[in-house]
Amino acid sequence: MTPAIVTRTREIKFPQNRIKMATYKGVSFQDRQKSMAEAKKALLEKFKARPAADDPVVIEREAQSRAIFVAREARAAERARQKAEQHAAMQAQLKADEEAREAASIAEAARLQLEAEAAIQAKDRLEIEKKAERDARYAARKGRKAEAKSEKRRYR
Repeated sequence: MTPAIVTRTREIKFPQNRIKMATYKGVSFQDRQKSMAEAKKALLEKFKARPAADDPVVIEREAQSRAIFVAREARAAERARQKAEQHAAMQAQLKADEEAREAASIAEAARLQLEAEAAIQAKDRLEIEKKAERDARYAARKGRKAEAKSEKRRYR
């Protein structure tokens, strides 16, 4: 129930033009009390219109809610199981990857060790070859000196 608010109009005079505005007539205290009582009565009737707890419609609705809850819990348990399986598979994959990296690093270390030993052997072999060349040059020089000395003795 809405009471009539506008009762009369009045003119406000401005230099440029005139504006007509509606005036407000307040609602009386009795009208407000009556309106509040009607609202309370409507709310009480709405509450009384609710079906009882043993009503078949209410029982069926609760059964549907329980079924939905059980299905939701089952889906959550299935998701948790799948997540656990994925986690276990991921852990197994990480472990296999770590073992593969470890095996590769061991193989790399062995390869580097062999290369280092080969480099040392090549260096030793080169030093031996250089020493042999040096000794050969020394022997040739000594031989030339000895030959030159013998030539000098012959012509003396």
